[in-house]
Amino acid sequence: MSRRLRLFCLLPLLGGCTVGPDFHPPAVVAPSVWGKEKPGVSSTTSTAPIDPDWWNSFHDLELTALVDRLVRENLSLREATERIVEGRAARRIAAAQGLPQLNEQSHLFHQRMSPAGLLSLITPAPNAPLDYDDWSNGIQATWELDLFGRVRRQVEAQTAQLQAQVEDRRAIALAALSELAQDYMQLRGIQARLAIARATLALAERNTELVRNRFANGVATTLDLAQARGQQAGIAATVAPLETQQAAAINAIGLLLALPPRSLEAELGTPAPVPAIPALIPIGLPGTLARRRPDVREAEAKLHAATAETGVAVADFYPDISLTGLVGADGRMAANAFSLPARMYQVGPQISIPIFQGGQLRGRLQLRRAQQREAALDFQQVVLRAWTEVDDALTALNDAQRAREQILVSVEQDQAALDAARQRYTQGASDFLNVVSAEAALLSARNQLAGSDTELATDLVSLYRALGGGWEAAEPGR
Repeated sequence: MSRRLRLFCLLPLLGGCTVGPDFHPPAVVAPSVWGKEKPGVSSTTSTAPIDPDWWNSFHDLELTALVDRLVRENLSLREATERIVEGRAARRIAAAQGLPQLNEQSHLFHQRMSPAGLLSLITPAPNAPLDYDDWSNGIQATWELDLFGRVRRQVEAQTAQLQAQVEDRRAIALAALSELAQDYMQLRGIQARLAIARATLALAERNTELVRNRFANGVATTLDLAQARGQQAGIAATVAPLETQQAAAINAIGLLLALPPRSLEAELGTPAPVPAIPALIPIGLPGTLARRRPDVREAEAKLHAATAETGVAVADFYPDISLTGLVGADGRMAANAFSLPARMYQVGPQISIPIFQGGQLRGRLQLRRAQQREAALDFQQVVLRAWTEVDDALTALNDAQRAREQILVSVEQDQAALDAARQRYTQGASDFLNVVSAEAALLSARNQLAGSDTELATDLVSLYRALGGGWEAAEPGR
């Protein structure tokens, strides 16, 4: 007797079983500490738990208000919510297969027999009618016993798929929150550069007026006047592209809030400084990363689903046993529906044993096993990517802070050089070219500083996104 047949014979005593592989969460070996930070920076990290509302650490009321609106209005989040509803319905459908099914069946036919058909093989009674009514009504019950766990594995797979959809929504929330915060930082950085350009343009206009007056008095040369006018035009040319970038950044934020273009111009068009990063940044312990990041949890849920689908493919090799029953009435006329002779019933097991499927079952099992191995490899890759993204974000934040310290020195020195160049020019000790060069250097340094402030803020947002913090704000019912 084969192993499969022996198991089938023992099932009535064992109460059934669930064939196929059982899922076990994959082990994740986390590093004991994060990478070392380079000294000499103003903001440092700590292993304290991550603040799920990390955007509040920027102390920007406008950013906080935008986040509150995003979790309510973002269309991608609403789509993900509908996918969760779909997943719950799919799980309900799968679970219903393991429950008894009741169906009411009725029919009423008027039929006429052909004398040249089966009736020709017998001798009917004299004057027997060829036309008659056939009426039937009954309730049929079917219950798949699921002795080998095929239905249970399907429910397990759908439950895991539902969890993957929940984690997918959390990943979308994390991405949307991070994108909103980064767009907001970029907007404030653009506005800072725009303010610098306009202030520098006003200074260039005063320089041009100064040179024009000196030229009228015969002190300045034609070259000085041409250089002043050229500098003024060059700075003026930088204003329009920055205004375009500002409008695009405002529209990007509006799109995340499901708003039409230009809806936030009045609200966000007023310049505000780039939010400063906090002095202490809690990033949690490395061991909590895999449990916190939605993409890692989604990959684990998909591996669970693939493992359960393999179990379904294994169960397809085993007999499918159902209990069926039918209770009703059958007669020549509906008027006899409640008469005793019209009663009928049937009850008994129904067994379907796969004998030859042309390789379909083996092919499906091979497919499911390959998908399970693929899901396991994907999980490993997602975990490795998580560690890499956190390490890269920490390095970027640390290096950006060190670079900003040098840019501050550059701004101070370029400002001193410009003051000296302007004084020497007004005293007639040097030509205007030195003033032009000093102003260009200061403008570049101030733009670098504004860009550095923006980079610091966006790098911190990238770090929190890599750490998987913030999706809790978009949880339903919060």
